[in-house]
Formats: sequence, C-alpha cells, structure tokens
Amino acid sequence: MYDIVEKAKAISSKIIGWRRDFHKHPERGFQEERTSKIVADELRRLGIEVVEGVGRTGVVGILRGGKPGKVLAMRADMDALGIQEENDVPYKSVNDGIMHACGHDAHTAMLLGAATVLSGIKDRIKGTVKFVFQPCEEGSGWESEKDEDRSGAAAMIKDGVLENPDVDAIVGIHVWMGLPSGTIGVKSGPILASADEFEAVFTGKAGHGAYPHLCVDPIVMASSGVLNAQTIVSRNVNPLESAVVSFGAISGGTIFNAIPEKAKVIGTIRTFSEEVRSLVSKRLGEILEGTAKALGGECNYRYSPFLSPTINDSEIAEKFRKVAETLFGKDKVVEPEPSMGGEDFSFYLKKVRGLFFLLGIGNPEKGIVYPHHNPKFDVDEGVLYMGSALFAAFAVDYLS
Repeated sequence: MYDIVEKAKAISSKIIGWRRDFHKHPERGFQEERTSKIVADELRRLGIEVVEGVGRTGVVGILRGGKPGKVLAMRADMDALGIQEENDVPYKSVNDGIMHACGHDAHTAMLLGAATVLSGIKDRIKGTVKFVFQPCEEGSGWESEKDEDRSGAAAMIKDGVLENPDVDAIVGIHVWMGLPSGTIGVKSGPILASADEFEAVFTGKAGHGAYPHLCVDPIVMASSGVLNAQTIVSRNVNPLESAVVSFGAISGGTIFNAIPEKAKVIGTIRTFSEEVRSLVSKRLGEILEGTAKALGGECNYRYSPFLSPTINDSEIAEKFRKVAETLFGKDKVVEPEPSMGGEDFSFYLKKVRGLFFLLGIGNPEKGIVYPHHNPKFDVDEGVLYMGSALFAAFAVDYLS
C-alpha cells in the first residue's frame, strides 16, 4: 500500500488547488451547484460513473473494480457556513457572508484525490467504491420536521445513495483542529454526540410591572426553569455517562415596566447514547412544565430530535487503524477524545456500519490555530494528501 501514499503525494498540489478553489467559492447547504458541477466533471474525467442530483445537490461517483465484491462508500461534505471570512489569503472567500469555516472544502478535495488514485489502480480493487459528495451537513434550519429537509445525509439516503449497489460499509473524514497536523484519530464506539433542539414557551398573565401580585410572570418561570434544568445532568444522568443541556437564547417582553404574557427559551441537548438522550429530553420537559405550573402558569415544551450520536463500528475501526499505522506509523495514529459536536454522518451509521475518522490540521508554526466555525479558520494543506491516501488504501484493503 506504500505506493498509494506516493501516488497521493504526487497529486498533493492538485488536491490543494481543488481545496483553494472550493474555499474561494463557498456555497451554503443545498445550494452547492458550482461545487457539485466541478466534482461531477472531475469524476467523469477519471472515467468514473456519475450520478448527479442525489439529495438535491449531491453527487455520487461509482468506481467498479476489476473483480466483483463488496461495496464501500466514502463520504465528503461540500457545504459552507454563513460566516464572513477574516483571513487574508489569496483563496479568501469571494462570496459575502459565506465561508468554509469547518473544512468541508478540504474533505471534498481529499475525496477527489482518493478518486484520482483509485481510478488509476481500479484493477487492484475487488468490488465497488462509491464516492459520496454530500450537500448540507451543517443543516438548513429547524423549521421542517423532515430530516431530509434539514440534512444532506438524510436527503441522499432518501434518494437511495446506499442502494444500487447496496453499500456494505461507509467511511467519512473530518479535518480536526484539536489534533496536531498529520495525526490520525481513530476511535471505536461513540466519537460525536447527538444534536437535538428544544423550545419552551412559558405563558403567564401580563400586567403592569408595578403590580406583580396581579400578574403571573413568565420571565420568572423561564429563569427558574433554566436553573432547575441544571439538575438533570448532575442528578438524573449516571455520573459515568455524558450529557449537555445548553440554553442558547431566552426572550420575553418589550418594555421595562410591563410584565409580558409570554417568554421563550431555546437550546440544545447532546448525549452519546440513545438511552441518555431519551432520559434527558423527557426530564427537561417535566422540569420546565412543572416549574411553570408551580408558579401559576403554563409551559409548551417542544423537543425536536435531529442527529443521533455518531457511533463507529469496532471492527471497521480496527481495520482502518491497521491501515493507517501501516501507511504512516503507529506514532501518527491516536484515539481521540469524543466530542459533544454533532454530525449528520450518523444517519449513514444507523443504516450501515462504518467509521468517521479525524485528520489533525492544527499547526501553530503556520498560524493554523483558530477553531472550527471561526472566521479565521484555516487548514494545514500540507497533510491533505494523507486523507486521500487513507481513503484509497482503506478501500483497497477493505474490499480485498
């Protein structure tokens, strides 16, 4: 497999060029028209079968090996964020208010690099590789209750990305600022948390701020509810488990001397298991509704589940670890700490087994220190060929 590393390294400048082009022309979720066209054109140039419009703006490349066998999918997300870039670089975003601040430009470029390498050695492949270029990983808002309207992964699954031919396993990558550049993070079990939203509207009785005894104050209800909810993690969740209940906004009222009729809080719940996820969402509703009732009002609690925990298959993780160690040495492969961040890659892992792995890009010597979703986020481009090599080598190994 060492020649795969050399082949990936030989096209490093091309991978970097793709990444810079995508970075300069970022597109939001389900709007990746330019990115998708470039991806499709590159895949066709490589002689790879292409299906466009999967999950609205997604692209799937199908590479059939020299012999029949299993099917491995490899996924890269393509969408950018609604952030104004502050980097002063030649490839700075030209689209106002839109930026690749999470590394999806690098993911797309690395998967194109893997497609380039594998297309040149397809006779060595026993089976089929599906290159999944996915839109809208960052989500398109909580307005819809349909997963396929909020998540590119759910939209692609609905359109049959895991079928025709049926996928046996799937692998995804994320560049990771929390790991030193060139470090490969591989972990069995939960690696990223669930990501759900909740909303609670408290209703009381409005009136003059000078006569609170004639009112039922929803702001006091909301404030008390926020504080009471802090007992969920400390008193309801097993101390050996992990959970987060965060309130992102609280609103109510319009003027200083009036008690409003309503107040609202919104926030997120994060967990690593479905059992804890169910417990926390249930207890939060009970506490917020109970607090409102105790203070003489009402609470309308709405819980909106979205992303499940991203849970890696142990066998796939071990196979991938061995490939990574063979390519780059044991000292380059680590078991990363799980993160409370969420990923819609979890939708795939609910359907087929697979692995979501990390590639470290943090490099203080190059000034690559800003976290994901920061307006100064950037990646160490010198290690992107490693992602392409890992994708390609694992495909050959797994399918053999």
